[in-house]
Amino acid sequence: MQIDKITNLGELKAAGYQSKTIKEELRSNLIENLKNKVNSFEGIHGYENSVIPELERAILSKHNINLLGLRGQAKTRLARAMVKLLDPWIPAVKGSEINDDPFNPISRYAIELIKEKGDQTPIVWIERSERFFEKLATPDVTVADLIGDVDPIKAMNLKLSYADDRVIHYGMIPRANRSIFVINELPDLQARIQVSLFNILQEGDIQIRGFKLRLPLDLQFVFTANPEDYTNRGSIVTPLKDRIGSQILTHYPNSLEVAKEITRQEAKLAEVQKSAVYVPQLVYDILEQIGFQARESPYIDPKSGVSARLSISALENLISTAERRMLKSGATHTSVRLSDFMGVIPAITGKVELVYEGEQEGSLFVAQELIDQAIESLFPKYFPEIKKLERPDQPNAYDEVVQWFFAGSGLQLFDDTSNEEYQSELNQIEPLEALVEKYQPDYPKKDVNFLKEFALWGMVVFKKLSKRRVSEGYQFKDPYGSYISDL
Repeated sequence: MQIDKITNLGELKAAGYQSKTIKEELRSNLIENLKNKVNSFEGIHGYENSVIPELERAILSKHNINLLGLRGQAKTRLARAMVKLLDPWIPAVKGSEINDDPFNPISRYAIELIKEKGDQTPIVWIERSERFFEKLATPDVTVADLIGDVDPIKAMNLKLSYADDRVIHYGMIPRANRSIFVINELPDLQARIQVSLFNILQEGDIQIRGFKLRLPLDLQFVFTANPEDYTNRGSIVTPLKDRIGSQILTHYPNSLEVAKEITRQEAKLAEVQKSAVYVPQLVYDILEQIGFQARESPYIDPKSGVSARLSISALENLISTAERRMLKSGATHTSVRLSDFMGVIPAITGKVELVYEGEQEGSLFVAQELIDQAIESLFPKYFPEIKKLERPDQPNAYDEVVQWFFAGSGLQLFDDTSNEEYQSELNQIEPLEALVEKYQPDYPKKDVNFLKEFALWGMVVFKKLSKRRVSEGYQFKDPYGSYISDL
């Protein structure tokens, strides 16, 4: 169908166009995708066997949907992805405020225009990207914002009574007729405003200023809500919940691999950063493990959740930390170091809600603790396990490295150390070189320096070495080095 050649109702009839409700539209296009094995929710990872099948079942059932989950679980992204299931273009009566279907007009304007002009009624075509409306629920939202209100100026100009539907100024929901309408954070909407949605969801009419207007709007509602909102700020009133067909529970990624895929996809990096800053693969594991540790941390409120944005922001900060060091040293390329993880602390502290114990310790301590815990959990995958209780006379894989620190003055890794100096500092620890060669002989050569530093941080976490933050960088010493220095 060449839509640019169809400009009036008569031509639309001749072309054989068939009207569908938006829910029928979503359903039929989803059916085609399922038959042809086309992914309707491309770019959304980790939900393939949980959330997406439930969402597809809700669409097939022609339900209004509530996506319930903690922050940073792609609820709004899922709603926006539904736009791809709409038809590319739909016709509407030209001049209609509420996108009237030419075959099923519902506004007085469209009904009277079609009665007057018949097949010569002009139509316009609406592209699917224009059929997505989104509203963040805040306590100041009014019924007039969502539903509409009487416009006294219009009533005066048209010399009409306030009881005449032509004096109504339509709100966001009627103007979103034949579209997807998303209300984010639904529990934040005042109860009396939620009540105003009852009739739209069930009976298909709206009530404004005491009079009832039959307006069978054609909408696909998608609500999002955080379960914490039910106790902190508000709740979804029971009759409204009853009118929402499907409530779908979202969740955080279940594996590091899925989490890494999301972070790489969502991180906004400049092209120069991608080309100039090399990121070892282990870096991505540590970044995601920080998020996993945060969700289990006794210092962080689990009801508030730890958004996937933590890892995304942390990666952006980490690469910017390495880029800043590169620029200051005059180099053109560099690689991320473990000491650069100090740069991700602002991304962590701004993304977590601390409980009382966390507030007592301080956000900086909690962030550093999460980094250490991430290293601790990943360390046994690369090097022999370090047990908490060991016999003093029993040799282990780390004795020679510890002995090197006992015999020397330790190691200093400054924040602004050049690439050459950084490599030289690590290479002087010959037992460390031997340790990496023995247990990770096939490790990529480009990543070896990071692995060496990772081994040192791991030994610190397991109390084999001590680490101290100074203004210029980090100092690594034997287990008693920091204590002696303090004395």
